[in-house]
Amino acid sequence: ATHQQKIFKIDNHMAIGISGLTADARVLAEYMRNETLNHDYIYDAPMNVGRLVAQVADKSQQKTQSASKRPFGVGLLVVGVDDKGPHVYETCPSGNCFEYYAMAIGGRSTSARTYLEKNFSDFEGADEATLVKHALEAMNKTTASDQTLSVKNTAVAVISLEKPFRELNDAELQVFLDKLEAKAAEADEPEETTAVAPAEETPAEAMDTSG
Repeated sequence: ATHQQKIFKIDNHMAIGISGLTADARVLAEYMRNETLNHDYIYDAPMNVGRLVAQVADKSQQKTQSASKRPFGVGLLVVGVDDKGPHVYETCPSGNCFEYYAMAIGGRSTSARTYLEKNFSDFEGADEATLVKHALEAMNKTTASDQTLSVKNTAVAVISLEKPFRELNDAELQVFLDKLEAKAAEADEPEETTAVAPAEETPAEAMDTSG
């Protein structure tokens, strides 16, 4: 009876975060892994992230066309990096897919999206530690007042051009969580409301998989 896994590795350059039925997510994850393996075998190159997302969207949409089948009951955040740079995609059970600079899905994700919208202009040029901090800050906005993020209910994965997929261990994750708790304790003064305009180009890097 442990916390359910929400992050699945697809390839060294790609991973997914899920919100919904874990069983359906495992089916889609297995399909995506087979597609990336076949592509690497045939073309000797990693699969383009957008192409795989389009295939998953088509597969999901086909499930909505027959009364004898049910749609996949899971939403995916597909995060990856290829020769065109970093990407964050969202797929829906309806078959829709969208690309974002940053995105959050799942229960109480509205607060996380609000945080990302206010801060995504700072993502361009940010280092790995800063991006992880922003992702955890966004997730922290989704928790109830009597709940806190911990290594038991939080998982963080990092993908970059230089490094393949890796998931932070408990010790690395605890360092970031300690900073969040300290910051929350010091935030006594109300913050000023600021308007944020979209930036021209920002790398996509933030994932909330709560719910």
